[in-house]
Amino acid sequence: MPWLVSDAHVLASAKRATTRSERRHGLLGRDSFEGALVIEPCRWVHTIRMRFPIDVAFLDADGLVVRTVQMPRQRIGLPVPRAQMVIEAEAGAFARWGVHVGDVIELRDDDQ
Repeated sequence: MPWLVSDAHVLASAKRATTRSERRHGLLGRDSFEGALVIEPCRWVHTIRMRFPIDVAFLDADGLVVRTVQMPRQRIGLPVPRAQMVIEAEAGAFARWGVHVGDVIELRDDDQ
């Protein structure tokens, strides 16, 4: 299982969405989600038909958080041109984890 790590601190467990189907489906159909969903490649997200609001972090190719937003249900976000990857979590998770613009986040697998 991958982990989100920033400044040598584990933030949360993560699930990786890399196939077209996984990226398209995202968190749809879930009532809640523990940890984070990492979508790559990705530059924008929406919350149409989602059952809960989400925190979204947009990361560049180096893992630098270039934008964060809390999205209510039934919204379409704007693309973030520099983004290469998106991290989604339940609304409020980033405040608990201390995720901010300017942080560098890496995705580490168990074997790293």
